[in-house]
Amino acid sequence: MIASPREKVGMGHGDNGQGGRDNGFLLHSSHWGVFSARWDGEKLSVQPYAGDPDPNQIIENFPEALRHSARIKRPCIRRGWLENGPGPDLRRGTDDYVEVSWKEAIRLAGNELLRIRTDFGPAAMFGGSYGWSSAGRFHHAQSQVHRFLNLAMGGYIRSVNSYSAGASSVIIPHIIGNFENHTKRNVSWAQIETETDIVVAFGGMALKNSMVSGGGISEHVERGAMERAHKRGCRFILIGPIQDDLPAEAGAEWVPVIPGTDTALMLGLIHTLVSTGLHDQPFLARYTTGWDRFEAYVMGRVDGLPKDAAWASGITGVAAKTIIELANALHGRRSLITVAHALQRAEHGEQPVWMGAALAAALGQMGLPGGGYAYALGAIGYYGRRNNAVPMPTFPQERNPIQEFIPVARIADMLLNPGSSYRYNGETRSYPRVRAMYWAGGNPFHHHQDLARLRKAFGQVDTLIVNEMAWTGTARHADIVLPCTMTLEREDIGGSSNDPLLVPMRRVAPPLGEARDDYDIFSELAGHLGAREAFTEGRTTRQWLEHLYERTRGALVSLDQPAPDFEEFWQGDGLRLPQEPDDGGQLRAFRADPSSHPLPTPSGRIEIFSETIESFGERDCPGHPVWLPPQEAPKADAPLYLVANQPATRLHSQLDFGGHSARSKRQGREVARMHPADAAERSIADGDIVRLFNQRGACLASVRLDERLRKGVVQIPTGAWFDPLDLNAESVLCVHGNPNVLTRDVGTSALAQGCSGQLTIIEIERFDGILPDIRAYDPPVGRPAR
Repeated sequence: MIASPREKVGMGHGDNGQGGRDNGFLLHSSHWGVFSARWDGEKLSVQPYAGDPDPNQIIENFPEALRHSARIKRPCIRRGWLENGPGPDLRRGTDDYVEVSWKEAIRLAGNELLRIRTDFGPAAMFGGSYGWSSAGRFHHAQSQVHRFLNLAMGGYIRSVNSYSAGASSVIIPHIIGNFENHTKRNVSWAQIETETDIVVAFGGMALKNSMVSGGGISEHVERGAMERAHKRGCRFILIGPIQDDLPAEAGAEWVPVIPGTDTALMLGLIHTLVSTGLHDQPFLARYTTGWDRFEAYVMGRVDGLPKDAAWASGITGVAAKTIIELANALHGRRSLITVAHALQRAEHGEQPVWMGAALAAALGQMGLPGGGYAYALGAIGYYGRRNNAVPMPTFPQERNPIQEFIPVARIADMLLNPGSSYRYNGETRSYPRVRAMYWAGGNPFHHHQDLARLRKAFGQVDTLIVNEMAWTGTARHADIVLPCTMTLEREDIGGSSNDPLLVPMRRVAPPLGEARDDYDIFSELAGHLGAREAFTEGRTTRQWLEHLYERTRGALVSLDQPAPDFEEFWQGDGLRLPQEPDDGGQLRAFRADPSSHPLPTPSGRIEIFSETIESFGERDCPGHPVWLPPQEAPKADAPLYLVANQPATRLHSQLDFGGHSARSKRQGREVARMHPADAAERSIADGDIVRLFNQRGACLASVRLDERLRKGVVQIPTGAWFDPLDLNAESVLCVHGNPNVLTRDVGTSALAQGCSGQLTIIEIERFDGILPDIRAYDPPVGRPAR
């Protein structure tokens, strides 16, 4: 059977009708859960891992997706590039494609890569890969493409940070220390279950987010932990515009704040604590630096404006009485402040992250079991868990000699403004001149903002090469499209550094058409560029799996733990790994002895005021956390907030054509939720097709009326594949419901330059025209796009 999470460390044995080969089901893994699958040549069946207490239904996308018509079967070349050669071309996204043989595709792609390397050098190549390609440790597209570019091209322009945590991953090292340590080794779900008295979740902790984990996940524990904590008496307070951003099991009290105003609410809480003497002054004196300067701002001694509960109420829409009561409830209890990724995916996104740390410090709880500050807890599946005690198999990317990089969310700026300067983390940098891009394992026409602008940016390069399994928006803008396998069509090892199960991911079905593994594609291209031996090291895929597994096996041997050889592991049903103790990590050690265990910040303390950030001189991110009003706020022609958050039925845009994702839509469109009162003002009924629009573009969606939203707020998930009615129109209309035709492509601040796509402003109206067909999944082969 598949190893139960309650078994001792070692191999699983027996047969529970799921993991063994006798019933045809083969063990596999994905970012949303370990599962087993069976392919009979016509139909794919899937079933969740038996040891998972709360399986994720996203695995139900696989059956329809495996052989869907949106899959790419053969190498394809964009007609305009094939006929005219490389060069800037705004026809990308509207052109059709010509199928060619693999031999011809490798020749064309290899020759173009040679031209870029020879004529312009590796600094003219951008390596675009955002990860999330597969739970596999070997067939991780980001590792594959980066290794290829390092060894065959001599390097590449890279990106840093992520769309999910672009602001927080820059600000947190300045104020607390290592980002990974703070998110992965701090407050755990086990601690909350037994220790915490009150959780204040700014932005919530939606299960749709924690159901997903990089590298795979075998046990979804969040729902059960919150339910048991609530039954024990722990209070959950949800601060946010959407009531179901905490599960019903948490029994949460909802404070429906105006979107983007959480920082002001935190200031009102801190002011209340200070004005009543409830802040933990001994903790602040021993463990923080700069509190006096920050307190002067909070109390209004700097600008004559006290940031009290009444002031905060006017900004946030939350009653002053509620703010005061919440501050009093937090004092003297094991309190935990959490701040969701969502809050920092907006203009001035650094501020709620920093302010959350300041609030937690004022309460004096940081470093205590189940208390303090747990940034992004619930934002992803591997936060709030124990670390594995042994290293995971990892495909080496090798060294990139090119030092230039861009913040990941600034790709359109780079392509549209080569040579121009920008600020990032205290430095003035320049955008490089990129001639070509190689993309694998990502879809920027999902996760980037202002897609009309992104399309113009992609039109500036000479060549875009894409490894892709399906006709995503990015594939439709590529010049050379190389079909790669889906995870079920290849072998791999699945596992996360914060999940105890290492999974032999067996191939369930043969590749579709002529699709190849990324490794085989890059091996061929490396050969064309004279680097095959360097890239492959003479190993096949199976030999690489054995080689990578040996690192983990050797560590198990050194710990005197069960360490089966590769063949035994491969034939088994998952290997349980030992885990480190739930010891609170860096912050717990710092609280116990700040002299012996200082934080990796300039002062060695929690930096409420940062001299480093102050020295950068950024007006949109000064030396301590502040309230900065957004530049874009509701107005007459765009009176509603749009929350463009993560979907529940897919990971980002992955497998949007799968059955589970498709069944969540209405009339083939993404579903937008709005408050019944807002709908009534616009004569909109539940189930209507509506047009969401602003000055940047528009999209069509089906509307669902829902009182679990604050009035004035519309919510639509990201990830519906980009399906523009007319790319050449002055204002792009996505008929499928992709909200990133509406969102702004601006950085969070000059400090981090992160993604600000969570919030924007829109108007919405009933759509009474002829409803366009959905063509997002139609292969653009042999005929133009729409």
